[in-house]
Amino acid sequence: MSNYNNSLEYARQKDAQDPLRKFRDEFEFPTFTENEVIYFTGNSLGLMPKRTREYINRELNDWAKWGVEGHFDAERPWFAYHEFLTEKAAKVVGAKNSEVVITHSLTTNLHLLLVSFYRPTRQRFKILCEKKAFPSDQYALESQVKFHGFTPEEAIIEVGPRDGEHLIREEDILKAIEDNADSLATIMIGGVNYYTGQLFDMEKITAAGHKVGAIVGFDLAHAAGNIKLQLHDWKVDFAAWCSYKYLNSSPGGVSGMFVHEKHEFEPELPRFAGWWGYDKETRFQMKPGFVPMKGAEGWQLSNAPVLGMAAHLASLEIFDEAGMDNLCAKRDDLTAYLEFIINDISERNDKANFEIITPKDKNQRGAQLSILAHGQGKQLFDNISKEGVVADWREPNVIRIAPAPLYNSYEDVYRFGQALEKGLE
Repeated sequence: MSNYNNSLEYARQKDAQDPLRKFRDEFEFPTFTENEVIYFTGNSLGLMPKRTREYINRELNDWAKWGVEGHFDAERPWFAYHEFLTEKAAKVVGAKNSEVVITHSLTTNLHLLLVSFYRPTRQRFKILCEKKAFPSDQYALESQVKFHGFTPEEAIIEVGPRDGEHLIREEDILKAIEDNADSLATIMIGGVNYYTGQLFDMEKITAAGHKVGAIVGFDLAHAAGNIKLQLHDWKVDFAAWCSYKYLNSSPGGVSGMFVHEKHEFEPELPRFAGWWGYDKETRFQMKPGFVPMKGAEGWQLSNAPVLGMAAHLASLEIFDEAGMDNLCAKRDDLTAYLEFIINDISERNDKANFEIITPKDKNQRGAQLSILAHGQGKQLFDNISKEGVVADWREPNVIRIAPAPLYNSYEDVYRFGQALEKGLE
């Protein structure tokens, strides 16, 4: 980190050497700020790829031209539209094509997967998750255990940071799994914690869960498109993710589902069924009795939401062109430079007392840094917002920022530092 330099000249030099710099021009940057925008909220809603408009308009034009016949005669027939996304999405999460499907929304998909993979018995009924999980995950788990006749107090195990700490220790997660070995049914953790940006060792957690006989799944909302995932190799049972954060695919956009191939054809698995998950060779015979498609596709319910999928396809093509290995390499360097800038300000400025609560180890984080601004209130956040910074404020005094490697630059990082110092005045 000592090789970094807090200067505009250095930042521009880094940008000139960046092999991914051309992808910045693929995105639309917001224009609502008085000063030039510094967009650091790709962990909440990614920027719009310029090609998104073209991809959605293509489907609108085909809808106008073909009407219902567009299901089979559109340039990209809607009947199998999700299939245009599968291979590229599978690369992003490290899965086989048969293990991935794009459909529905994130919490919908989590519920559909939990119907199949949270199957409590009188003895084995507990779910383990991280404390301070994203609220939607908390509500989903609470409602699932209640649906099966348990109370959250008896059925949900939350593993949180120790007193006085911000991060969850890996050994505490593994100990909780061991301590509940006989009663643990399912583990469902956010792969990257939304608040601290902490990345959990999903491979190790999966192995520990399987060792005691539990099913293991992850919410990858803050991991997909941000972290190098290997869901198949890690033997994760199930996972779901949204497409609108690091994957830049429209507000509230479609979601991805992963089901490991070992479960790919288990018709006896309980599930909430819909006709788009029915064997597509005989779907239109409309016979009674659900016959699921093999693999993750069998968890689909309804026709493909084509406009949302068109937006997702536009972004996935950019990810395919850039490559996750290249993106992760830039992510690590860009985030480390951001960390250096924040620490440099803390050391030089008497008014700054910043603590980065995200792990320092690049193997335990992605693009996000969460800054605990000691002694500061929301006024600091408001001040940097006036300077063009688009970030995220979490009470009581945490600023979440995420330099996305596809479209953020080293100059963005330098300018953020300048805005932060000005905001302290």
